[in-house]
Amino acid sequence: MSSDPSVPPSPDLPPPAGAAYGPGAEAKFTKAAALWTALILGFLILIVLLIFIAQNTTSVAFAFLGWHWTLPLGVAILFAAVAGGLITVAVGAVRMFQLRRAARSNLKLGSG
Repeated sequence: MSSDPSVPPSPDLPPPAGAAYGPGAEAKFTKAAALWTALILGFLILIVLLIFIAQNTTSVAFAFLGWHWTLPLGVAILFAAVAGGLITVAVGAVRMFQLRRAARSNLKLGSG
């Protein structure tokens, strides 16, 4: 094997470590790729939500525990979805806290 860069490597030898080029080379799915995928998906969802709100601008009257107000229908539905998501996150966080606490107490009992 020659160290001269103008001489191509032998086809039966594997590519050098870290090489991501050439025939048969596969790009690996990295954290950066996952981040870009999540950002693109998030922007697509945001576009769909903006279209939904723009098409549902009719004001609707709401009443809750003696309070009365009007909001565009799209904004009200979006607000309800966000509130539901926040409640779900809060309940999930409490459950994770309970499970971690139980795991820690089981770990202490098992090692002592």
